[in-house]
Amino acid sequence: MTQDVVITFNAGSSSLRCGVFRLTGADPEPVGTFGIRGIPDRMVLTRRDMQAGTQDETTLPAPQSPERAHPEALGHMIERLDGIAGTYTIRAFAHRIVHGGADYAHPVRIDDDVMTHLKALEPLAPSHQPHNLRPIRRMRDHYPDVPQIACFDTAFHRTQPRLAQLFALPRALGDAGILRYGFHGLSYDYIAHRLERDYPDLARGRVIVAHLGHGVSLCALKDGQSIATTMGLTALDGMPMGQRCGTIDPGVVLHLIMDRGYSASEVRDMLYEESGLMGVSDISGEMNDLLASDDLHAAEAIDYFTYHFTRNVGALQATLGGVDAIVLTGGMGKYIPALRARLVDALAWMGIALDRDANAAGGPVLTTQDSRFPVLMLPTDEELILARGAAGILDKG
Repeated sequence: MTQDVVITFNAGSSSLRCGVFRLTGADPEPVGTFGIRGIPDRMVLTRRDMQAGTQDETTLPAPQSPERAHPEALGHMIERLDGIAGTYTIRAFAHRIVHGGADYAHPVRIDDDVMTHLKALEPLAPSHQPHNLRPIRRMRDHYPDVPQIACFDTAFHRTQPRLAQLFALPRALGDAGILRYGFHGLSYDYIAHRLERDYPDLARGRVIVAHLGHGVSLCALKDGQSIATTMGLTALDGMPMGQRCGTIDPGVVLHLIMDRGYSASEVRDMLYEESGLMGVSDISGEMNDLLASDDLHAAEAIDYFTYHFTRNVGALQATLGGVDAIVLTGGMGKYIPALRARLVDALAWMGIALDRDANAAGGPVLTTQDSRFPVLMLPTDEELILARGAAGILDKG
């Protein structure tokens, strides 16, 4: 007898992750993962069986061309999914969609109209949305009878007050959807639920969460809901990131196009792919590379990142009217204790102090007992939020 499962898809420009979640009637239970990293150049498949406690890696054949890398990666993933058919019955696919615009505040079942709407949002998330949509098309062709569910990074922030969403632009543009949407909502959703489960007093208070991955943003939570975030219409805004610029004077963009001869597409590529830590350091967009370097430009990029982290924390604290906790999450938050130390030390003005031993051990509490409030490191789990979203849709029938 097979077991019912949901398959989650988290597709990016250089990686593809699938989670297998058993539907138990309670919270979806993770039983395995498939992941391909190194797209398009050196594709490596990682397979993890959580029940057996095993993990293995396989180097995949080089793609026929860079343009074929993503379709071939999906082909490898389908082979593995077909291989579990004797053990599991796939009830739904749940897809992470970076941009849902103004119309999607909850997971939805994907049909042709939804796909048309999501494709129209590709210009607002050019580094993410096309990759998010590709597996949907492939899964709809290969598994035509299995529902496809979209879960949105923007949806969590739809609770923000109108003033937090507006730009100071002509009203007609705001009415047409030119608003601050915010991103990393699946991650923030997980952290909000984790706080509710493990730190209920904090969950009811004022919390700043920092999602520190290759993309970086901060979110102000009040009573578990988003009331402000650092990203805006696109995932370019806010904190400097690995290769994305973060907040920039719009006049710089106008100057580059009108006075320096850059085309709009050249500026777009610069802001998305050549800026951030990569741009400031001229070395790397990876924080570990910069921390390991003795180059002065690497040090300046780290200092720039830390400065803007502190500045954004201060702004969100003002929005909240105070702060009861800060949470660090995402890949850098989880795996780079040296960065955690720098960020907590930079917030000493708030009356907190780093517990060096706790930080080295990975927390979860990173600050000393006499700090005014705790700073926590809590790993996120976007795939679980995807599985919950799909399970909720299935429960509705």
